Amino acid sequence: MSLLRAWLTGIPAYLWSGWGAIASLFLLLAAWEGVAAVYGELILPDPAAAFGRLAGLFASGAAWPELAITARRAITGLALAVLAGSLLGLAAGVSITASMMSRPLVTVMLGIPPIAWVVLAMLWFGVGDGTPVFTVFIACFPVVFIGALQGTRTLDHQLKDMAVAFRLPWRMRLFDLYLPHVVSYLFPAWINALGTSWKVVVMAELLSSSDGIGAALAVTRSHLDMAGTLAWIAAIVLTLLAVEYLLLEPVKREVERWRDLDREHA
Repeated sequence: MSLLRAWLTGIPAYLWSGWGAIASLFLLLAAWEGVAAVYGELILPDPAAAFGRLAGLFASGAAWPELAITARRAITGLALAVLAGSLLGLAAGVSITASMMSRPLVTVMLGIPPIAWVVLAMLWFGVGDGTPVFTVFIACFPVVFIGALQGTRTLDHQLKDMAVAFRLPWRMRLFDLYLPHVVSYLFPAWINALGTSWKVVVMAELLSSSDGIGAALAVTRSHLDMAGTLAWIAAIVLTLLAVEYLLLEPVKREVERWRDLDREHA
């Protein structure tokens, strides 16, 4: 309850401090407007045309089903990656041998580009949910795994020895000592994986699916519809901005406060 209360009371100050981010978005829109004025509507429609098309997609109801399909695939692959990556990363962090053996495998997974995983997934799963969900999972898993591994490996052994020496209850050790430190590494990894999941799922849908935002982008590309393409891209970006800055960023700030407290007590 105290964490929830602190998060709620910190929302007004957080929103007020976001003027810099809002200013950068307006600068981006101004640059977009300038480039559109130079190259014309055929190359790059102006923001008014793109957002007008996006508003029309929402008004007609065409945007909601595609967003829901893409979100379902991204969330499914991300949830599997978060679950498997967190558990396996924590397990590998406990053992030095497991940590050393897993690092080359994670490097290989990170080194293979997502487009290659899409091609393999198309051969394995065909057209449908399997290809985008698998591609999201395989792209996000190493990111979460490394976060969990680092969080476990960087636990302060002196604090652990002190907790054992003073015979602290296991619940207190878990929730007051171990978990805040590990989550301070895990949560940024989850946020990074969230952004990766949306980028990868749209790419996978573009190549392998007949529905979702990626498939809608394929249609606008085939019709040379630049305004429609930018409208779907804006829908993705606005969704990510809303999720990250209205939901995840305040929680992230609280988690980073835990990390600063850990460093002060180290």
